[in-house]
Amino acid sequence: MDTTALFELLDIRDDDARECAALLATPPSPAVLAALAALEGRLGTFPAGSGTAEGCGESDWIEALLRFAPVTAAHHGSAGIPAEITAATLADIGLNLRINRRVHGRFGLDTWAWLTLHLAGNMFRLGRLQYHLVRSTGGMSPAPEGEWIVGIHIPEDGGLSPAVVDESLLMARAFLDRHFPDKPVRLATCDSWMLDPYLAERLPESNIASFARRFTVDRCSEAASDAVYFTFRTRDMENLAQLPRDTSLQRAVLERIDDGGSWQLGHGYLELPAAP
Repeated sequence: MDTTALFELLDIRDDDARECAALLATPPSPAVLAALAALEGRLGTFPAGSGTAEGCGESDWIEALLRFAPVTAAHHGSAGIPAEITAATLADIGLNLRINRRVHGRFGLDTWAWLTLHLAGNMFRLGRLQYHLVRSTGGMSPAPEGEWIVGIHIPEDGGLSPAVVDESLLMARAFLDRHFPDKPVRLATCDSWMLDPYLAERLPESNIASFARRFTVDRCSEAASDAVYFTFRTRDMENLAQLPRDTSLQRAVLERIDDGGSWQLGHGYLELPAAP
């Protein structure tokens, strides 16, 4: 796959495309080869965690993700997964490159570990949401050990109106039934600051609250900076007074901290809708 087609598949643009092209212009280093081997070993194994490789830094992982993406696309194709779903899934690489530039003011990918999940072949963007197909490990999971579940993730690039969430959940049901009939999925899980019960109480008419109410939240854990990061794309908790308070969400996030509160990570689950 040439770089033009690759960057179109991954939705890599402008300065990020130029930086990525420079990484691909020379043969892969030993560290990149190690990262590629790690990605190859995970493909098709339905891993729950991110990939690792000894001695690999951020730049090595960026190059490895770029070089391995066509392999994942071919894997999708061999499983009969539509090309548009593959493109929607792998476009998260370009989106995260743009987020990195916005947050850090430079080319990079501090979320490279998250993106190794996409290249393992068990993460799919279906409409508004992403779905990560894995086996439950039991423990605090709502599903018994060994049962197939999907973890729901929420990309940055859109709203959460009830209609688009309904559409995505129905897409997920049809997609899983068609492409993974041997891996029956009953439950979807979500771990997010958006499921902190405080948010639905503070903004009960919001789309985020509507989304959160779909889930049974069985526990919460500390995630003091998550709401700040995903609302403002900063982990700086020392200069919150400088952040904007233009929207009701921005005000809710900051005022809770002003009042001495701390944001939580809500851990919830829902039953996927039945096939129509």
